[in-house]
Amino acid sequence: MRKLTYFIATTVDGFIGAPDGDAEFIYAYLDPEFIGHLTAEYPETVSAQGRVHLGIEDAAPKRFDTVIMGRGTYEPGLKAGETSPYGHMREQYVVSRSLTASLDPQVQLIAGDIVAKVRELKAQDGLDIWLCGGADLAGQLADEIDEYIVKTYPVVVGTGMPMSRAGFGVRPLELTGCTVLGGGQVITSYAVKR
Repeated sequence: MRKLTYFIATTVDGFIGAPDGDAEFIYAYLDPEFIGHLTAEYPETVSAQGRVHLGIEDAAPKRFDTVIMGRGTYEPGLKAGETSPYGHMREQYVVSRSLTASLDPQVQLIAGDIVAKVRELKAQDGLDIWLCGGADLAGQLADEIDEYIVKTYPVVVGTGMPMSRAGFGVRPLELTGCTVLGGGQVITSYAVKR
């Protein structure tokens, strides 16, 4: 069975974006060592545009072959003209009630029962499923997430978009990995205890 992994960037105080969802400030903390680690271990999580810039267009997926993102997470790529940000993956899904038709044939929309869709995807063969963001979608899928991989950047912002809007609930995790990088980034992985 495939896992749903919430692979997300956050500040030390747990925010994935500004109050309006903008996460551009995070890019100031992408030093060469971090980028090297990301491209070596998680090349599929780099957008198509970023893959060209970094010279890894042909890098095969290592962990994930399917990505699910919310409409807000999809929007910045659209503004940059990137309608298929992860076309190198087997499947791309955008969860949206506002989009009525996909803007790219490689991107599928989910407007209905997202939990049922995730369960269907988990039952298929393949690599794991990347939950790309954002907070609302992570909240809706809180009970379906099997693993968290949290990229913590060395910055505190005080307020903003939280990692999840699941509401209060204790969800025990088991630490499965920790990588500390020279630029102050820390990548921690956790398995959800069931």
